[in-house]
Amino acid sequence: MRYCRDMRGYGANPPDPKWPGGAHVAVQFVVNYEEGGENCVLHGDKASEAFLSEIVGAAPWMGQRHWNMESIYEYGARAGFWRLLRLFTESQVPITCYGVATALARSPDQVAAMQEAGWEIASHGLRWIDYRDHSAEDERRDLEAAIKLHYEVTGARPTGWYTGRTSINTVRIVAEEGGFDYVSDTYDDELPYWFEHEGGAQLIIPYTLDANDMRFATPQGFNSGDQFFAYLKDSFDTLYAEGKAGRPRMMNIGLHCRLVGRPGRVAALKRFVDYVRSHDEVWLARRIDIARHWQENHAYKPAALRPSKMEFETFVHTFGGVFEHSPWIAERAYELELGPAHDTSGGLHNALCRIFRSASETERLSV
Repeated sequence: MRYCRDMRGYGANPPDPKWPGGAHVAVQFVVNYEEGGENCVLHGDKASEAFLSEIVGAAPWMGQRHWNMESIYEYGARAGFWRLLRLFTESQVPITCYGVATALARSPDQVAAMQEAGWEIASHGLRWIDYRDHSAEDERRDLEAAIKLHYEVTGARPTGWYTGRTSINTVRIVAEEGGFDYVSDTYDDELPYWFEHEGGAQLIIPYTLDANDMRFATPQGFNSGDQFFAYLKDSFDTLYAEGKAGRPRMMNIGLHCRLVGRPGRVAALKRFVDYVRSHDEVWLARRIDIARHWQENHAYKPAALRPSKMEFETFVHTFGGVFEHSPWIAERAYELELGPAHDTSGGLHNALCRIFRSASETERLSV
């Protein structure tokens, strides 16, 4: 029996990311551009959008246009985007945009402004919809269409990808496409890592849903700019201190034009930007910059020994002598729920010890 989830990651001793300039932390701001790509009957959807707006707890309107919801999203494109663009341009903060392809196609002026400002425009999918009930074939088709439309609108193929509302197949499908420097549809670490799939290995740059303005639009979230600032500051201070102590990490901040682009919220964002810029040893980077840095400094290296991937005979031959004259321990351990957490000396030893401890007294005495 095999368990595919990786509950170990880098473990107690993550690698030194070797951020440029010896930075204690890499800070990365993401602006999600979804306005015009959300659920809407005008876009061929069955219902209106109901997610991440000023109408917390909104229900989708089946077969109808939701005028209020549409206008809230339009605010993000018409006003919020330009406010964020001015803030980050004046502060000289590099930005990665997660751009929904259909939203970008409906906002050519905003795309031109992003490019003039030097923003990275990564792909946020073809449309901003939930893929949990979609087939792998549907996702693959939309992936290909998103790449094509993104190229038509921006003049370049996207090198980064983030779906957001994923299915269980999303990361594998995007990785197998083979053309992305990084994928960000995980939330499981504070450093990039390599995701192995049948076609090779894909670099993952994890994203975040906590240091994210989406919590202005959730039942348990930020009720004011002060709360948003305090959370971002505490996160930064913790990561900066850890980096100074020799454990550098990465901080992601997720933003949406229609949310933090409001005047009463953007003031808190500006305070945080100013706070970050008041510190030395901070690397402000786009996600593509982080990806290229990781590829250069931490290239993929397949593990030499991976017990959870071994065939039965190889497993027993390799580990049957760990407990002297007791290959039966390895034989039974092979049948356990082994996974990535057991592909280390400590994890494998734990699995073997489980069998020894659960054996009969006679069996244990024979070891």
